[in-house]
Amino acid sequence: MTSPGNLRRSVIQLYKELQYMGREYPAGADFFQTRCKAAFLKNRHETDPEKIQMLIDRGRFVQKEIEALYSLRKYRAMKQRYYDQDEMDLHSKKIENFVKQL
Repeated sequence: MTSPGNLRRSVIQLYKELQYMGREYPAGADFFQTRCKAAFLKNRHETDPEKIQMLIDRGRFVQKEIEALYSLRKYRAMKQRYYDQDEMDLHSKKIENFVKQL
């Protein structure tokens, strides 16, 4: 069981990390930050340590999902830079034909 001080520290750290990550959110930093703040304010009166830990774990999951979203966005941008659209269409058709054969 973690102490209330450690839980508080974890919540504050998670909030700061999410706010920092939200600067590059595709829908805009303001959109992300207001939604994030609302989610934290909604649960600010929670006192049960187990429930708080569950909420922290959910926040960590959201953090990982956002990291995955950013990685996918970077991958797509790099793919567009280095591959010609005709070449991508050709590869897509080859993949579709291969899948049909299965």
